Amino acid sequence: MNTPSSTMNESSLRSQARAPRTVSYAQSFYWSVRREFWENRLIYIAPLAAAVVFLIAFLINLIALRHRMHGSTWAISVGDVEKPFALPHELSAALIMGIALVVGIFYSLDALYGERRDRSILFWKSMPVSDLTTVLSKFAIPLLIIPVLSYAIAVVTQFVMLLLASTVLVGSGANIAALWTQQSFFRSTLDLFYHMLTVHGLWYAPLYAWLLLVSAAAPRAPFVWAVLPPFVIWGVEKIAFNTTYFLSLLKVRLMGPPDPEMTMSKNADFMSTLIPHHFFDQPGLWAGLAVAAMFLAIAIRLRRYRGPI
Repeated sequence: MNTPSSTMNESSLRSQARAPRTVSYAQSFYWSVRREFWENRLIYIAPLAAAVVFLIAFLINLIALRHRMHGSTWAISVGDVEKPFALPHELSAALIMGIALVVGIFYSLDALYGERRDRSILFWKSMPVSDLTTVLSKFAIPLLIIPVLSYAIAVVTQFVMLLLASTVLVGSGANIAALWTQQSFFRSTLDLFYHMLTVHGLWYAPLYAWLLLVSAAAPRAPFVWAVLPPFVIWGVEKIAFNTTYFLSLLKVRLMGPPDPEMTMSKNADFMSTLIPHHFFDQPGLWAGLAVAAMFLAIAIRLRRYRGPI
């Protein structure tokens, strides 16, 4: 015979087992970002493929350089080695950053449009994840995940380039130790990290937010809908006022902040570029973030009421 206390304990255990597990907003956002990462492998495959292709081309160039050095009667200075090495060292990061920008653009265009096209939006709307969390998680991919991932790939690529150069050129008479110190690997990696998080992250925020808005609203061909409004605005301004202010604004947004220190100039003081106010006192930055917030708010509302295509 069960006692009242044991009956109450069993009923309380059954009620606790039936109670749904509460998930915090941070956990929901984290798993939403991970879902985007799992479903869009191009986020990391494209920069990795660019790095591998570049390393293969760089190795071929090094082997050709070693053959040209073979049989030389004079000593090879570090300057002779740096001339063919410095340009590829800079181009590797530029190539990976360019690929990352292209991936971020096409990801943003398809992020909300794709789930309406394949009707998976019906499934995701049935999950206990708000439209705010979904849109912000998609926005975090080009804003944060792709720049950080591309930075890591670029740093590893440049490190492998130094290893390859040291291995291939050993015994050629070149000062390998000077090659590492002259390239200032630590300084260039910090420079690249700062550039990726500021320019490729925060500065491009309104661009990614606009593409997400188009992705949520476009009935067909989101790329056309993303390009057509800016083109129309530029055309109307040119015809009506004979000015190109809007086009200049777009150029500044795409090319980066106007401050030359923010473009990783070689003549700029490196430590001064790490001071936040050099980037965060840009009026265009805060205006762009305000515009990005407005675009995101519209995209969240559109996703809430738009159904599958």
